[in-house]
Amino acid sequence: MYEDENIFVADKYGGVNSEALFYCLSEKTDARFIHRLDRNTRGVICFAKNAAAEEALLAAFRERRAEKIYEAVCFHPFSRPSAVLTAYLKKDAGAVRVSVFSRPREGAEKIVTEYFGAENRGELARVCIRLHSGKTHQIRAHMAFCGHPVAGDEKYGDEDLNKKYRVKRQILVAKKLSFTFKGALSYLNGKEFVSSFSAQFPESRQ
Repeated sequence: MYEDENIFVADKYGGVNSEALFYCLSEKTDARFIHRLDRNTRGVICFAKNAAAEEALLAAFRERRAEKIYEAVCFHPFSRPSAVLTAYLKKDAGAVRVSVFSRPREGAEKIVTEYFGAENRGELARVCIRLHSGKTHQIRAHMAFCGHPVAGDEKYGDEDLNKKYRVKRQILVAKKLSFTFKGALSYLNGKEFVSSFSAQFPESRQ
């Protein structure tokens, strides 16, 4: 998708582990793992190709200078076209899942998830999602908590509706990624990496 002497940006397919993609890349270059996408999430993911780029990318993510925009198809129509949602997320490493709460709780971290551009279609809706915090399974768990589970999500989703629409992988795409860098990678400021994938409405077969 994009490659220069410092970074490699890929358009990951659904069903491919981020770690597997990294392994393939590391066989050809000095790749550095920066961030990950869930196995069944498609879209833009980036890797560093040297230590300086690794430091710059990790700093951009840590300091919230990386903007990530996702597309998702969710169940149930949205009453508002856009909103900024706040909650608290607690990770259960043993169960490989997270829990979301409306109020602060011991061990839970604050999360902020913004959705916009809601396009309702019957009991489905397509939205764009901007992460203001980046926690494990944040989009999938937070949207489910708010009553709009991501279609096809088998961990946090609606089992009956997933069966109705015959979707077995979450319809979630890491659509756009951009950065505001300081220093060596500042030549990439203003550049937007856009996935070729889109979140498509499934069709009911009942």
